Amino acid sequence: MRFHAPSQSSRGLLASAAIASLLMTAHAGAALAQEHAGVPVSVATVEAHEVDTWDEFSGRLEAIERVDLRPRVAGQIVGIHFREGALVKAGDSLVTIDPAPYAAEVERLEGLVGAAQAQVVFTKADVARARQIIGNALSERELDTRANAYDAAVANLKSAQAALQTAKLNLAWTEVRAPVSGRVGRHEITVGNLVEGGSSAPVLTTIVSVNPIYASFNADENVVSRALATLSPEANATARIEQIPVSMSTAANEGQWRRGTLQLIDNKVDVASGTVRLRATFENTDGLLIAGQFVRVRMAKPRTAPIIAISERAIGTDQDKKYVIVVGKDNKSAYREVKLGGMADDLRVVTSGLAAGDRIIVAGLQHVRPGDEVTPEPVAMNGRPLPEEHAAADKPSPATPQ
Repeated sequence: MRFHAPSQSSRGLLASAAIASLLMTAHAGAALAQEHAGVPVSVATVEAHEVDTWDEFSGRLEAIERVDLRPRVAGQIVGIHFREGALVKAGDSLVTIDPAPYAAEVERLEGLVGAAQAQVVFTKADVARARQIIGNALSERELDTRANAYDAAVANLKSAQAALQTAKLNLAWTEVRAPVSGRVGRHEITVGNLVEGGSSAPVLTTIVSVNPIYASFNADENVVSRALATLSPEANATARIEQIPVSMSTAANEGQWRRGTLQLIDNKVDVASGTVRLRATFENTDGLLIAGQFVRVRMAKPRTAPIIAISERAIGTDQDKKYVIVVGKDNKSAYREVKLGGMADDLRVVTSGLAAGDRIIVAGLQHVRPGDEVTPEPVAMNGRPLPEEHAAADKPSPATPQ
């Protein structure tokens, strides 16, 4: 029997078959590895925090200063110098009333003051001359008459000067200026109209201050009592109130909280509602807050033991229940019902269902079902990447494929 060496073509076929087999094996291995890798999700480790917890209330913004701008003198409006809704500064000229009649009155009274001054000079000199010749050619009675004339001239001068000062004020008031800085309203009266002056005069426009701004709200009397009980008794009343942390958010910027200062706790309880009126002050340097706007106001509760607080993105809703997806050491997901409390530093308090050290999914929740294997990527509770040293410590050892 003869054995023949494989031909060159046979060796090529065998090599091709071997390579194909290796490629198929590698592909199958990669697919198996991908299958075991699971769904990629962002996972945060639950921690106990010493944070402020908050009571939330509905409130309204109020301008600290509000002015109904009225003319102080009567006349015809000849100029309006503001744009409706614009920001103005105290002292800006907003409306001009025809100054001509008032300028004429100033000139008339300046003439009267000049005449009165001349009369004072004349009568004073007359008294001086009379005192030099008294006893010779002038009686005491005549001296008294001339002295009285001088006193009357002085009084007349003061009266004329006061009238001139009033006329100058009236002339100045023909320029209606902003008494406070703030946002000006609409034109209530237009150019050409005649207006009266004084407190009964029509409103020309309104001005409301912008920065800072008040937020007023009603709080339950028990909430207020608990907050006051935690404050230092040594401080004065204003300083004690300002120790209570408050923050505020608008519907347009929900979740973005501005820190403020509690400014007022009313001195009585509303017997009908059992609430107390409170007021806080907030900076409004960007001018985005508007008087009358609806807001949510938070007031800090007294601090207790450390609490569990998680991102609201990690919380799911199952009919009337709230839940989170917990990731175990084997990287398997599990459904966990939780009970929730209020907000604490932009996190939601969990009163039961979680413990420190639990790992929960904070992003990718909608792609995971209980029992699924996942590929966890450690992140902070707010979803941001962890520093490298923390990320390495939070990553578990890979699960062993079964």
